[in-house]
Amino acid sequence: MDGFLRPGLAHGLIQVSYFIAAILFISGLKKMSHPATAKGGIVRAGAGMVVATLITFAEPQMHNYLPMTSAIFIGGVLAWWSGKRVAMTDMPQMIALYNGMGGGAAAAIAAVELLRVLTGDGLSHESFAARELAVLGALIGTVAFSGSLIAFAKLQGWMRKVRRFSGQQALNAILFLALLVLGFLLARTEFSVEEYVAFFAIALLIGVLMTIPIGGADMPVVISLYNALTGLAVGFEGFVLQNPAMMIAGIVVGAAGTLLTQLMAHAMNRPISNVLFSGFGTGDDGASTMAVSGSMKAIDAADAAITMAYAEKVIIIPGYGMAVAQAQHKIWELVKILLEKGVKVSFAIHPVAGRMPGHMNVLLAEAGVPYDLIYDLEDVNSQFPTTDVALVIGANDVVNPAARKDTSSPIYGMPILDADKARNVFVIKRGQGTGFSGIENLLFFEDNTRMCYGDAQDVAQKLIAGVKAL
Repeated sequence: MDGFLRPGLAHGLIQVSYFIAAILFISGLKKMSHPATAKGGIVRAGAGMVVATLITFAEPQMHNYLPMTSAIFIGGVLAWWSGKRVAMTDMPQMIALYNGMGGGAAAAIAAVELLRVLTGDGLSHESFAARELAVLGALIGTVAFSGSLIAFAKLQGWMRKVRRFSGQQALNAILFLALLVLGFLLARTEFSVEEYVAFFAIALLIGVLMTIPIGGADMPVVISLYNALTGLAVGFEGFVLQNPAMMIAGIVVGAAGTLLTQLMAHAMNRPISNVLFSGFGTGDDGASTMAVSGSMKAIDAADAAITMAYAEKVIIIPGYGMAVAQAQHKIWELVKILLEKGVKVSFAIHPVAGRMPGHMNVLLAEAGVPYDLIYDLEDVNSQFPTTDVALVIGANDVVNPAARKDTSSPIYGMPILDADKARNVFVIKRGQGTGFSGIENLLFFEDNTRMCYGDAQDVAQKLIAGVKAL
């Protein structure tokens, strides 16, 4: 660019372009906060990334154009192919994988910058602060990378068993202390190749050890937390490279991810430390001391359809079971028929329903459910006592009354959807298991609850046929 413009003008154009990219990032994220504008927000943020990427080629110090272009092309093709091919049920693990790639990219940048120090070239932006931020970004990005890959393996079903062993937390503490010592050496003093390699190896190991004891019930919080860490790592490396786009994008993602993680932990009434260091969701939390009274009572889809067709108000509570069965389209078809019959129908979404933040919202949006029919926990809970039917589709912990009644339950104190307060509760479930978290659901044994066993899509089709027949 300097060949066409004066150096000062070229520098000004680059900075203005970064500023435009930052505005697009921030405004895009703002639009993503509501389902109705989320698609436009994604497009706007993507445009910001295109601007930031293209203007980076104009930076005076850039010269590796062929490797840069090749990497962008290969990565873009792979992302396009995988994004088009992935099923909606696999979206949580895809997000975990892509988030891990972001953390790994930030760690790779830090590794290259620190390698420059090791070989005597110095950082591209030499200062103690830049070196410290490079080490901090390397630590956070590497942990987020390996931790996200383990989260992906868990969600994909490759690592079903939760790994816990005696002294695990003590080992984590020792490794983390060693990592801090090595980080201090890398940031403040001369260091060796061995110390450099040990730093990244221990950071990778910590990410693995942090994630393997965490069960499926906590995966939405874990994914959100690693997303925040990836954003922070990118922001730190932006300061190291003096790249405004990386700084702003990383800080915005890190801040948004941190707030989302706090909100989700609050929705479970548990501190983040409890998510990372406790056994909830592992299936080995210990049995509840509260005796389960009653029994599970089955109902045919045809009988459930009659009750729903003549109801005044129905609230539908989707969970991961709906995602596995890909039943969202059939459920929306059922809702439209009920609405035509004059039944008031709405959807109730718990903040941690599914396997990632906003999982149920994404599925319902894909099916075409209007946003004004979807309610959050705080807005819908007061409606259950006047509801004729609460239809639960594959949800477990988010409707478990043990959170209110059983002080010995691992989920005691967690805000839940008060489905048990509806006049009738129909639960669509494959079998009588305890679900992904391994906690017995007291809702299934309530007097007003009936179990409608089967695949959610098949049951939904039977409900549709039953309602149409009336």
